[in-house]
Amino acid sequence: MPTLSRSVSSLVLALVFALSAPVAFSAGKEAPKPSPADALTLYAGATVIDGTGAAARPNQDILVHGERIVAVGPHGSLAGSQGKGVRTVDLHGSYVIPGLIDSHVHMATPPNAKRAQANLRRNLYAGVTGVRDMADDLRSVGELAREARAGEIPAPDIYYAAVMAGPEFFADPRVGAASFGVAPGKSPWMQAIDEKTDLREAVTLARGTSATAIKVYADLPPDLVASITQEAHRQHLMVWAHSAVFPTRPADVIAAGADVVSHACYLAYQLEPVMLKSYEDHTPFHEALLAPSGDDPVMAGLYRDMLKHGTILDATGSLFVRYDAERKAHPERHPLRCTGPTTIRLVRQAWQAGVPISTGTDNDPGVDDAWPSVFDEIFFLAHDVGMPPLQVIHSATLIGAEAAGQAHDMGSIEAGKLANFAVLSADPLKDIGNLRSVRMTVKRGHVYPRTDYRPVTKDEMGDGDDD
Repeated sequence: MPTLSRSVSSLVLALVFALSAPVAFSAGKEAPKPSPADALTLYAGATVIDGTGAAARPNQDILVHGERIVAVGPHGSLAGSQGKGVRTVDLHGSYVIPGLIDSHVHMATPPNAKRAQANLRRNLYAGVTGVRDMADDLRSVGELAREARAGEIPAPDIYYAAVMAGPEFFADPRVGAASFGVAPGKSPWMQAIDEKTDLREAVTLARGTSATAIKVYADLPPDLVASITQEAHRQHLMVWAHSAVFPTRPADVIAAGADVVSHACYLAYQLEPVMLKSYEDHTPFHEALLAPSGDDPVMAGLYRDMLKHGTILDATGSLFVRYDAERKAHPERHPLRCTGPTTIRLVRQAWQAGVPISTGTDNDPGVDDAWPSVFDEIFFLAHDVGMPPLQVIHSATLIGAEAAGQAHDMGSIEAGKLANFAVLSADPLKDIGNLRSVRMTVKRGHVYPRTDYRPVTKDEMGDGDDD
């Protein structure tokens, strides 16, 4: 048999992805099946914080039919809520928020289904109903997404990206771990791009993985960042990018039209007089370049551009603050690109400028943590940045849904959207820490009581977990 060309063989692999979704349910999974399509449930009498940024509404009813919200209104006012076959859940004294969304996770570098499922379970039972996977082995992530969507495992719904980067990046050992069996840079989900690449074909191959977006990652010049973005949008894929792609500056990433940019710290490289030539150069940002106090004018211009283009910031601030604090006890560790205080300053200025900010973490908690990392990012926005709780919830719900391209279906409590919400025992507007008072998570109309949560175990998390 003649040897297939790269184009044909890659296309075959992409088609395997596209055709692999409608597979029979796996046996032995622990989660119950989703609610029947004809089920009617009335969640009665709760205070609703709808995720849009609007004020809380007390004593509201939420009518759910199957996996979607039919209506929301004052207690006792909803037509059809008293009929035969309607199950009522009394939520008087409770608070309902949309399901939380972690807009920056990594679940399969390298693939480890047991660990990924444990982290997903921890997320779901804490009120997280959606996650955005930002670069992994999509063979594994695609199966996790299918299992989550089918209700075979207790997990948020998963939306994921296929990576594009310059050839130099593919010496990174993480690439080999996430594309085992395929030459680095040659898989449809992790492609090396240069001036000779047929971008129409490359984006088509990425689409075959069922990805929601292209992640523009590293080692690409401005013209290629712009060309990838244009072609991805032409083929109806979002573009998620590092806020500095190196050597491409943040202003060029934003001007290219990236829908979401990750890592607030990287935005600061706009001030560097000489841009780093590659992602592999981890020289920290020279923080003395920022204005001594107040808003930095260069950053102000960058944030105006983000507002003009509708760019969402996936700040990942808690990661930088936590790591910076840990270095005080372990000064031998290499510094990240920004310190904690600088990261806080950058995110605070972005928020005050009106830039939409999602709650991405880029970090897994340890085996002993009862709560997922998205709570760290939420508390970072509330306590370090200074966002009021109502705006933090907006970031963690509707802005997160927009970042994942799913705002038509999730992120707010509205008629027609998926029944994705968390029921809390205490008011999160009085104390954002009350988000941890989760009584139950409702995802696609199916109820996951917090009392059913089974904590993650050392066996699930593996030897790589050192907490």
